[in-house]
Amino acid sequence: MGDARTNCKGSPPSFPALVQQFFTEYLVAQRALSPRTVACYRDSMTLFLGYATQHLGKPPMAMQLMDITPELILKFLAHLERERHNSVRSRNLRLTALRAFLKFAGRRDVTALHAVERAMSVPMKRFERPLLGHLTRPEMIAVLGQPGTEWTSQRDHLLLSLLYNTGARVSEIVGVRVVDVVLDGAAAIRVWLHANPQLRGSAALLPNRSGHSMTRCNVAQRLALAVKRASVDQPSLKTKRVSPHTLRHTTAMHLLQSGVPFNVNALWLGHESTNTTHRYVEANLEMKEKALARLEAPDIKLKRFRASDDLMKFLQTL
Repeated sequence: MGDARTNCKGSPPSFPALVQQFFTEYLVAQRALSPRTVACYRDSMTLFLGYATQHLGKPPMAMQLMDITPELILKFLAHLERERHNSVRSRNLRLTALRAFLKFAGRRDVTALHAVERAMSVPMKRFERPLLGHLTRPEMIAVLGQPGTEWTSQRDHLLLSLLYNTGARVSEIVGVRVVDVVLDGAAAIRVWLHANPQLRGSAALLPNRSGHSMTRCNVAQRLALAVKRASVDQPSLKTKRVSPHTLRHTTAMHLLQSGVPFNVNALWLGHESTNTTHRYVEANLEMKEKALARLEAPDIKLKRFRASDDLMKFLQTL
């Protein structure tokens, strides 16, 4: 595709070269984003270029930054929602990826800076964020239950305990090998390994019946069974949709309710931004009530605001 940098004659980089450098140099080398995030950006760019090709009647290799207008972007976003039936959240994620590319490209091709700024003006679409689902402490304790005598029961108890105690993602827990474990203070894991001496070295700490690592689907199935069992003592569980990620939300919520600071909570869960952690406060009315109870009414007398005639005329013209 050629070098995305301006050549010695000062000509701007080509559009294909900008796309190439955006992924190889910026996303991977400079920002070191995860393969999953890079794949999300790739899919967004692929969808947009496919739509732009049909709309503009030119292949991506012949496109220019000038072709990416606000009108084109808005039509693309409408296409995602109406024809591909994407949610507003997905629509905004596609726009985030496109804006990241435009911001990068605008720094490399200053001749198209004005067009890039116009395209960057397309706003995100507002939507109501669903409250983060989490379990109460009694519900969580009921889900964990007590390990039975069967092998699967003992494994499932350790699996759910690790998910809750660490707040880790499912992919992180099922990927743990025996060699990864530090046994200092890990009594439950020590008991598990003592009962299963065949688990050693690079073997999965929590294998399936075949000895391989559990899958996300396996974990979801075992959790569903635990929730069904626990709903006998905690009927409220019958009205909740509990997924493995719900346990991660539960860990975060319980840490915050215990007084763990936001930044520590975010570090523990691996959140890139504390804004993510703040969402747990939004989902918890009890924490809001406690925060409001700590506030004291100011000991001042408020005077009624009287707007001047000029200000009132201004407001009436809005």
